[in-house]
Amino acid sequence: MTKKVYQVQIALKGFKPKIWRRLLIPSDLLLSDFHQIIQIAMGWTNSHLHQFIKNRTYYTGRMPGDGDYWEEMNNVDYKSMKISDLLKKEKAKIVYEYDFGDSWEHDILLEKILPIDNTINYPVCMKGKMNCPPEDCGGVWGYADMLEILQQPDHEEYESYIEWLGDEFDPEYFDLEKTNALLR
Repeated sequence: MTKKVYQVQIALKGFKPKIWRRLLIPSDLLLSDFHQIIQIAMGWTNSHLHQFIKNRTYYTGRMPGDGDYWEEMNNVDYKSMKISDLLKKEKAKIVYEYDFGDSWEHDILLEKILPIDNTINYPVCMKGKMNCPPEDCGGVWGYADMLEILQQPDHEEYESYIEWLGDEFDPEYFDLEKTNALLR
């Protein structure tokens, strides 16, 4: 396959308003590198395990201690796999799951397959909306609860959230320039 550029949308599942990013990535990008790019683009801290999921098969890095049940669990070591191995045509989808405790699932949609533009340094984030939830806040339900509590200064948990987050957290914040600087 000739090297192309994938325009992908990454969107956190199960939360409104939609938290998403649109990226341009090389089609021959390794899944392990795509994981790093997702972490940066979304705003995660890469503190937890992750996997890509397609057709009930789980693509992740094999770790020492992953024993006899590895294959039985439909796990595939993605060490040498590229994004083009999972996304082959426009409108194809996979899921990226981050942090198996909070279970942050992201829909990844291949929106367009484009020719390489030699004037662009890939990967690049084209657009996005909304801030990434803080790590370890309890998944989409915990995040929704947290945002509700942050609207109520009289709530018994308000002060502990402010202490944890600082009063700087803005759920609508997304800085495209900062994201692209980090991707470079």
